Order: sequence, then C-alpha cells, then structure tokens
Amino acid sequence: MSCSSQLVPQIQGWARELGFSQIGVAGVDLSSAEAGLMQWLAQGFHGDMHYMQAHGLKRARPAELVPGTVSVITARMDYLPQGRDPQGWQAVEFDRLARPDEAIVSVYARGRDYHKVLRARLQKLADRIGEAVGPVGHRVFTDSAPVLEAELASRSGQGWRGKHTLVLNRDAGSMFFLGEIYIDMPLPASAPVTAHCGSCQACIDVCPTQAIVAPGRVDARRCISYLTIEHAGAIPVALRRAMGNRIYGCDDCQLICPWNKFAQASRLPDFDERRGLVGQQLVHLFAWDEPTFLRMTEGGPIRRIGHERWLRNVAVGLGNALRATGDAGVRAALAARADDPSALVREHVAWALAQESE
Repeated sequence: MSCSSQLVPQIQGWARELGFSQIGVAGVDLSSAEAGLMQWLAQGFHGDMHYMQAHGLKRARPAELVPGTVSVITARMDYLPQGRDPQGWQAVEFDRLARPDEAIVSVYARGRDYHKVLRARLQKLADRIGEAVGPVGHRVFTDSAPVLEAELASRSGQGWRGKHTLVLNRDAGSMFFLGEIYIDMPLPASAPVTAHCGSCQACIDVCPTQAIVAPGRVDARRCISYLTIEHAGAIPVALRRAMGNRIYGCDDCQLICPWNKFAQASRLPDFDERRGLVGQQLVHLFAWDEPTFLRMTEGGPIRRIGHERWLRNVAVGLGNALRATGDAGVRAALAARADDPSALVREHVAWALAQESE
C-alpha cells in the first residue's frame, strides 16, 4: 500500500473502531510556536513544572524528541461520561459548584486514567498501521512527554485554540482528550480549521483565580488545576478562597464555553463516573485514610497526587465550606486532623479552621 492519502481514511476508520472521535495529521515543523513557548517559560508561567523548562524547545521539535519522525498522527477522544445529557451537563456542574459542602472533581478525572486508555488504544492503532504497510518507526504519547499537544491538534484540523488555550471543536466543544503517534512515515497533513471564538471572553471572565492573563495565555501558577494536581507544596493563601469546593482540577472555563453545548458523550465506558467521587461531601472524603484513598482511586488519575495532597486540597474546600455555612460537622472533621502527621496537611487545616471567624 502506498504511504499516501489513501492510507489516512483507513487510519481514521481503524481509529473509530478503537473509540477515537477524530484523526488528523500534522507536519513536524512547529518553529512558529517556539517563540511563544520560550516566552511562556521565561515568564515562569509553568510554575513547578520544571520538566517543561528542562525539555525546552524539544517540545516544539518532534524530530528531535523522536528521531526519524516525519509526520504526527493526532487523535482526540470525547470523555463526557455515558448517560450524561450533553444538552444540560454544564448547568448540572455549575449547580454542584454552588453547594459548598460538596466536593468537586474535574469531569475528566471521574473515570479511568485517560493516560492508560488512550496510550493502549494509540498503540493498537499504530500496530494496525504496521500490519497494513509493514514495520514503521513510531512512538505514542498522551500528555506524557514534551509534546505540544494542543498545537499539533490545532494544526491537524482537530479544532482551534480557544482563549483558554484548550482546543475547541465546533462539533464537540473541548471535552476530549488528545493523543499522538509520532511516525517515520510521510502522510499528507490535514487542513487546519478557522477559529470561532470571536469577541467572546467568557472563559477569561469566569476563571476563579484570573489564571487566563490574556487571550491564549495561562499562568499555571494561578490555575486551580495546576494548584490541586501539579503543585506539591502549600497552596498560596491568596488563592485558597477562590478554589471553593474544587478539590481536583477545575472545569470552569469549559463549563462557561458556549461551544461545549456540543460536547459529546464518550463511546467508551472507561470514563463513566466512579462511585465515591461524584456527589460526595467534603467531610466524607476528608475521612479517607491512605489505604482507602488508594483503593478508591485505583486505576484513576487522582491517585497520582497521593494521599497527602488529597487531604491538603480537601482541607481548603472544607475551610471554604466552613466560612460559607459554619457547619459544626465541617468544623469537627477539620479538628480531627489538626494534629495530622503531615505538616502540609496541618497548615491547611489550621487555615481552614480560621475561616469560621473571617
């Protein structure tokens, strides 16, 4: 079979059989993105994600990351849980944010770890390509290496970069995962699509911590997703109240986006909401000991932050709930961990208890 445009439709068909929503192809010349990447790093917007600084321009140079790469196959996979009403999911999530005692976990993290799901299926797709054309050099990625995922996705027609920097698709909003296959086979690049944000800046306005400092520019150090997942130390005091009841990630910029009325439910059961993570009271989750935490998060993305950071995050949520409600149960849950072995947890518990008098 010729490595030409005839192969791409076949790849797209195989991908759909594997649960992917769309396939595109990008070239490897991302030089026009290098200046923006280096400026973002120079401003320190990557925070404690030191690996971004360490990899530097390799993120924008696929052929340096994986020698021999001449094309990048991009894939997206919808992740709204099955059974959710795509028409009303945003309102449901906003309602949850308005309940101070309820713990909010980002929608993408309520099911199985997407790294595992996408990586395995991307590898199967690469294997299918190899079966069709013979051995090909390749490597698969899913948010796991120095890859400019959103840049590659937008260049390959998956959508455009929204003002929140996420990729937006006219038929699916932004509620999807991205993955890539770096491959040593020349394939025709997909045509990019035009942007359709217009004058809307709802994502900028709704961000609880004003992390979107300009259209297309996010200061990760202020982002609740970064603070609750990537950041290992104490959460800056000035940002704790803005976290509200968000204990793992933040979806606000996606909840408000008009394009997400077109978000699609996943075709896989992997991203169905797990019992114990949705609709739970903060006090219940704060009572988890480490074995319970490990059991309840097994196979999911939340486990990666560990029990200590989990308690840190929940303590902040409880402090905000205590300030809002003055609930005696919330106060008692916090007091029960006032002498926690972890200094990080103790500090956040002390802050949380002090919120009642604020």
